[in-house]
Amino acid sequence: MPAKKPHISVIIPTLNEEGNIRRVIKRVDGALDGDSYEILVVDGYSDDRTAQIALSLGARVIYDRKGKGSALIKGFRSARGDILVSIDADLSNEPKEMRLLIDSIEIGYDICMGSRFITGGGTQDMPLIRRIGNRFFVMLVNLFFHAHYSDLCYGYRSFRKDKIGKLGLKESRFAIETEISIMAAKKHLKVIEIPSVEKRRDSGEAKLRTFSDGWSILRTILANLQR
Repeated sequence: MPAKKPHISVIIPTLNEEGNIRRVIKRVDGALDGDSYEILVVDGYSDDRTAQIALSLGARVIYDRKGKGSALIKGFRSARGDILVSIDADLSNEPKEMRLLIDSIEIGYDICMGSRFITGGGTQDMPLIRRIGNRFFVMLVNLFFHAHYSDLCYGYRSFRKDKIGKLGLKESRFAIETEISIMAAKKHLKVIEIPSVEKRRDSGEAKLRTFSDGWSILRTILANLQR
């Protein structure tokens, strides 16, 4: 008897992504054709029709107003799948890469992280100041937490559902990926990086604020030295 295929939850945090959400969901549907899956949109009470469009396309929609980190944590807790995938709503992540994220969990890893800075990866949307900042934060995390990451502030990732609770995540805003990486190292989870190509945002306004979010990432790194 063949093994039962795992159920997959694709978690998409959104805030005013009316111009992108339809194409994101349709591309996820295409990438997971034949799989057992759900699409879970965690919306930050958008002013536009993001939530309505997601619902019309069969996604499950829940709400969270605190920030990206809080939205992801709520999505992790609400997800029904055995394997969880986080993907951005701005069309910067390629759903065709999702199969490798899922396969990595199926073969035994606890977390699989997309990386823009290993062979096969890349980015079309990282100014020099952000590239320098990301490299600096990667260096700090690797030094302080004895990790071997090549990328840090990138949200295209997959997770084994039964390992998420072990991370004790608290970060409510954009430093959530940093916190996940740190806690995965501290808890000695099995982590793998795969190459991922980040594209430019297709429509709408970017939510990332280079300096304020950079300070938040640094604060998260320093705070976790005491946890």
